Amino acid sequence: MTSKGDLTKARLAQSMLELIQASGYSGTGLNAVIEHASAPKGSVYFHFPDGKEELGVAAVALAAKQFEAMIIQAAQSAGGAGEAAKLAIQALAAIISDSGFRLGCPVSVVTLEMGDSSERLRQACATAFESWIAPTAALLEADGVDRAQAKSLATVIVSTIEGAAILSRAMKNTQPLLAAADAVGELIGLRRQGEGTQS
Repeated sequence: MTSKGDLTKARLAQSMLELIQASGYSGTGLNAVIEHASAPKGSVYFHFPDGKEELGVAAVALAAKQFEAMIIQAAQSAGGAGEAAKLAIQALAAIISDSGFRLGCPVSVVTLEMGDSSERLRQACATAFESWIAPTAALLEADGVDRAQAKSLATVIVSTIEGAAILSRAMKNTQPLLAAADAVGELIGLRRQGEGTQS
């Protein structure tokens, strides 16, 4: 059974995540997180003794889990790696569009803002990206792509999605993400054909 304290801790991490998406890491203050989470004053330092940095790490980890779940869900409902990648990107495009292009990838935001000044946050972001690359690589490998090539291709796919998400927010248009979905699907198809030719 989840305790009241655990629920408050989870709400704080979720609020931090949503505020980072909308206002950036630097633009998110602890008072705003407490208000957004409807949490008691002092709850941040009770659950996150190291303050904002520790809360930021928790928010990045939460974002990693949410997007990893999106990848897994897409894989379960798709007929192959290419279709799964397109479904995941289309789902991300819908989230960004539905938010009025206010929300983006909090992991890229934290990386760009804090990667040079906080090793703890940089490592959390690196871990998050790896948590997306790994299941993507596993999906590609299950679809017939060589293991070494699958890791490399998965890294390209995640990088492409991150860049397209930034462009979509800047342009207030999902076209960059939808174009990325098509390009990633074609790239996976070409790589699979190449593997089949080699074998």
